[in-house]
Amino acid sequence: MLNINQPGTSIEQAYAAYLSDGIKKRVQNTEDKDSFDQVLKQKITTEEGQIRFSKHASERLRDRGIELSKDQMEKLNEGVRQAGSKGIKDTLVVVDELSFIVNVPNNMVVTAMNKSDDTENVFTNIDGAVLL
Repeated sequence: MLNINQPGTSIEQAYAAYLSDGIKKRVQNTEDKDSFDQVLKQKITTEEGQIRFSKHASERLRDRGIELSKDQMEKLNEGVRQAGSKGIKDTLVVVDELSFIVNVPNNMVVTAMNKSDDTENVFTNIDGAVLL
């Protein structure tokens, strides 16, 4: 560290020492923080398994007698994760014979149906699909 009060110190030397000290502090601060990639991976990992069903979707599951197995829930979560990694906001996720419309940012299943309920095969208001 340069003592800027020392006789013979030029303005250029003092300025270079100031910049060097500031850069060191910024590097130390960024080393202490998690990288964006680490935070994103942690957020995705934390939110996996936390998919929620809207009231409408819950009613559809109940009315249509649809019960999801653990394996199907894992596939649904994986589909939502894949959609999120591609920047999809509202997605169709097809798991086995079941179709789900999911709002990805909210991890919310908006509606659900089984293949026999979907006679038209037309899905609106989605910007992507994941077929598992």
